[in-house]
Formats: sequence, structure tokens, C-alpha cells
Amino acid sequence: MGLRYLHTMVRVKDLEKSIAFYELLGLKETRRYDSEPGRFSLIFMAPPGQEDRPIELTHNWDGDDTLPSDSRHFGHLAYGVDNIYEICQHLQDNGVVINRPPRDGRMAFVRSPDNISVELLQNGDALEPAEPWASMDSTGHW
Repeated sequence: MGLRYLHTMVRVKDLEKSIAFYELLGLKETRRYDSEPGRFSLIFMAPPGQEDRPIELTHNWDGDDTLPSDSRHFGHLAYGVDNIYEICQHLQDNGVVINRPPRDGRMAFVRSPDNISVELLQNGDALEPAEPWASMDSTGHW
């Protein structure tokens, strides 16, 4: 039996805010499907060169009030990054809260506009602990 990973789907309330967040992470839109009869859009986003590993943003045009305010039942998305300090600084400079700073030079967590937990992991070995991250407290939960 063959098995191939296709994508992870997350529901989003504000499509433009969500797209902007995932673009800050470095993902690009690879495909879009808009259903007029179903009144929804599916936007697939993936890292460049990894178009076969997308997330699917599902947006219901008429809103989605049934989304929980805390999406902990989902778990998290995880992405490897070349420099965890640089991506965290980039995200923070653009208004994203670093919920779990990369104190260890290896791992951080942020949340999307729809409260989806996103884990960032340093590719390869952990970086040497560095400020301001090493002494930064966690914010909220991840």
C-alpha cells in the first residue's frame, strides 16, 4: 500500500492576515481554488522548492464562527529554519509575538492570526544561546 503526504488543512477567519503571516515565514501561494457555489476558498502555501508539502488555508466566505478561540486540539505545524534568531527577529519586527523564544538556539513557537501553533526548529545543530532570546520569557502558550 503506497502512502504519500499531501497537505495539512487549517481553517482561517481572515484570509489576508493569514496569507501575510505565512508569507512572513517564507511560504508562497502555490495553488488556489475558489468555489462560488460552496462559498469557500482553498489556498495552498508552501516553502519555495517544497511545493509538494503545502498547508491548505480554508476560508469560508460567510465566516466561520464555530472555530474555537484556542486551536490546541490541532497540535502544531513545524518548519525547519536556517537561522532561528533571524526568522524570530523578522517575525517580531512584523508584529508577531514569539510565544516560546529560542532560548536554546534550537526551538521557538509562534501563533498564526487564527491561533494555530507553529514550531520553528533550527536546521542542523542548535545555535549558541544569544540575547535577547536567551533571557526572554515565554508569552501565553503554544
